[in-house]
Amino acid sequence: MAKIIDGKLVSTEERKKIACEVDKLKKDGYTPGLAVIIVGEDPASKVYVRNKSKACDEVGMYSEVYALPENTTEDELLDLVHRLNTDDKINGILVQLPLPKHLSDEKIIAEISPEKDVDAFHTINVGKIMLGDYDFLPCTPAGVMVLLEHYGINVSGKECVVVGRSNIVGKPQAMLLLHANGTVTVCHSRTKDLAEVTRRADILVVAIGKADFITGDMVKEGAVVIDVGMNRREDGKLTGDVDFETVEPKASYITPVPGGVGPMTITMLMKNTLTAAKRAKNKQC
Repeated sequence: MAKIIDGKLVSTEERKKIACEVDKLKKDGYTPGLAVIIVGEDPASKVYVRNKSKACDEVGMYSEVYALPENTTEDELLDLVHRLNTDDKINGILVQLPLPKHLSDEKIIAEISPEKDVDAFHTINVGKIMLGDYDFLPCTPAGVMVLLEHYGINVSGKECVVVGRSNIVGKPQAMLLLHANGTVTVCHSRTKDLAEVTRRADILVVAIGKADFITGDMVKEGAVVIDVGMNRREDGKLTGDVDFETVEPKASYITPVPGGVGPMTITMLMKNTLTAAKRAKNKQC
């Protein structure tokens, strides 16, 4: 039976540390600030934005939310980003994705100042992650690494398999595991004999967006299984990309859904905003 990796517990501990650091900055007269931009009425995005605002309140940060209508033009959105880039109250800018189809995610992200890109999606920050000399990390992959560290799971020398190659999770996750001296394989929709590859994994990270896709027969006995997926079944229940019931008996550690990786993502956003605030404050000195 696997040990459950409790993302809620670790997230709570990390937020306490962040709140202490924020309090120190405030005593020096500097309050970290995060601006979140949401365009349209996507229900899931609205929930995420509310949770980010709550997290800012919890750790003592200043936050602004810009809820823009669905028909917002690209020029209007870019004007807002440019304004926030020069706003000294704001250390982090986050544009909630996905944007409506008439807006270019890439173009908008490219206009966010790299020093305020707390999602770490800007090409400059992506390049820094490749080199291993970064200021910010994408929030979900960073959260996975914190969970592994918290539970004493050493990546060095381990066979690591990442299922999924998105720019948001899969690719940066592979790089972080590589930086931690893991031997990394990235799988995707064109991978042949996927189960044969996943069964080699000492550490298996799954981020493909397909409910219950990884089953017990695809996992090695004693593997560490990290489920990044968040899907909703027909009965309305949340589930991950891993079939928990068949995988849990074989794994040594496993993240549940919900309550595993999910809570860590917003916590890492708070950590990135704190980092941006410290850097901005140091520049003022």
